[in-house]
Amino acid sequence: MAQVAVMSPNGEVNKIDKDSAESAAALRQMAALMLKAVLADKYDGIRLGDAVAEDDQFWVDSDKDDQQVSADELEGLEADIKKLAKNDAKVEFVERDVNDALADVKNDKFSTELINDHAKNGKVAMYNLGNAYAVAEAPILVYGDVVKNFKLLSVAGAYWKGMSSNPMLQRIYGTAFYKKDDLAEDLKKRQEAKERDHRVIGNQLDLFFVDPKVGAGLPYWLPKGAAIRRTIERYIIDREVADGYEHVYTPVLMNLDAYKTSGHWEHYRDDMFPPMDMGDGEMLELRPMNCPSHIQVYKHHLRSYRDLPLRIAELGMMHRYEKSGALSGLQRVREMTLNDGHTFVALDQIRSEFAKILKLIMSVYKDFDITDYSFRLSLRDPKNVKKYYANDEMWEKSQSMLKQAMDDLSLDYYEAEGEAAFYGPKLDIQTKTALGNDETMSTIQLDFMLPERFGLTYVGKDGQEHMPVMIHRGVVGTMERFVAYLTEIYKGAFPTWLAPEQVHIIPVSDDKHGDYADQLGAELRAAKIRVNVDHRNEKMGYKIREAQTQKVPYTLVVGDDEMANGSVSVRKYGEKEQNSMSKQDFMDELLADIASYSRAK
Repeated sequence: MAQVAVMSPNGEVNKIDKDSAESAAALRQMAALMLKAVLADKYDGIRLGDAVAEDDQFWVDSDKDDQQVSADELEGLEADIKKLAKNDAKVEFVERDVNDALADVKNDKFSTELINDHAKNGKVAMYNLGNAYAVAEAPILVYGDVVKNFKLLSVAGAYWKGMSSNPMLQRIYGTAFYKKDDLAEDLKKRQEAKERDHRVIGNQLDLFFVDPKVGAGLPYWLPKGAAIRRTIERYIIDREVADGYEHVYTPVLMNLDAYKTSGHWEHYRDDMFPPMDMGDGEMLELRPMNCPSHIQVYKHHLRSYRDLPLRIAELGMMHRYEKSGALSGLQRVREMTLNDGHTFVALDQIRSEFAKILKLIMSVYKDFDITDYSFRLSLRDPKNVKKYYANDEMWEKSQSMLKQAMDDLSLDYYEAEGEAAFYGPKLDIQTKTALGNDETMSTIQLDFMLPERFGLTYVGKDGQEHMPVMIHRGVVGTMERFVAYLTEIYKGAFPTWLAPEQVHIIPVSDDKHGDYADQLGAELRAAKIRVNVDHRNEKMGYKIREAQTQKVPYTLVVGDDEMANGSVSVRKYGEKEQNSMSKQDFMDELLADIASYSRAK
């Protein structure tokens, strides 16, 4: 097997297999350093930040006094990198005197900060490529002549060190492979990802927006996006109520002491917003989880064994402190609404309740046409038990119960040590995204810890107090992430029951046929159909094309014949043919489409 020379941040050089993940990362690190070198050479006075290889890409941050590097300049930078590769580009390891290194970058505050961050005993370990120096932070190829199959992908803004309080820099993204075919396959996948990107589609279909100027990670749901979300919320509430859940509303603020009792403050503090001092000794916290709130609902009344299982559910708004650099559309946000539920059960009810919850989840998946999923049993890491609730007996009992419940249902699953919540094991249902990546959609978690910490009890048949077991479950996760997932799976062409606009009506002549179109629209709205009548002064062909662009499931064209016959001319999304139908036949077909959750008959 072919090997390549890779240098470690300490200057040690070793040969490693070319096909290894470590080799691919070192290749991209070399490409990043080469990009940094050509930027320094091409733009006098440019300030350079990190040069990083991560996952399947690399990036370099930079800043200029004049206009930043634009996407139009990427092709020229690629040519410069290729020239550098042909000129026997080689990386040298040097331990430079810190003062000398700082003198070279005296007008570059970002490079200055990087050098100071990595300086030790008056020295700083650096990679040298031509006239460019970079702090040695990650393994890198020694020779750059293999950097042939690469592509600079895009430019974007990025806060220095991922903190919104720092300056915004220009980030240039790229990727690199050893083989030409691998690069071509990656670029094809990226194009597919771009076409399915919920942020792009959300903008095209006017579903939502996020404006960092008024709150990074805080999405605004526009009317069409709100229609999709509202449909999902009504659906899930109806399903849960039919399954025996009692829906509640609880505050988004809670006394900090509750999160200290629950253990969230100890184990989850970095993901929580700072507490708010109310000035009278009370400290309030934006909730990162809903479980302590539902515990208060349970505690509000004296409970008996006759009350169990007690199922409490809520579309609960939560807040998580995500760093600016991690925020992404609806997938990573700071405010989210979780389809949350908690069931309080007696010990002998765990298996039956677990099966009931799993049956609900799988039924919901069927309605959303989610078929590609697997079951992951997330367990405590036996080698690192310090980050978990300290009760070995509880962990052994709860983990064995989950395994037995899955075995009873004859469902295949795989085990993942270290993926448990800090208070108990869980079953994660892993779905495939539109691009084939794993994502946790639903969870069922057993919890013996919180009932103990909050002193939860119920009166048993024997008249004595007993402690219930708490089951946490989420069916479709947060509304934000679920809508992002569906947007990418459907590529914006939502099935009729979810589509923000289900029917688009176009009168051939607004003067002649506008009233008939409005009458038809009113009849559809009375049947709870989301419909728009297009009265704009535009050509009919343009209106039809735009309805297709907006991916409306049904477009109706009405003219003289339709008025005379009480009919409609129907064009479905993605089809070129139009079919004439009576209004009643169309209504019957449309309502059947919605009632079946747009599943093929």
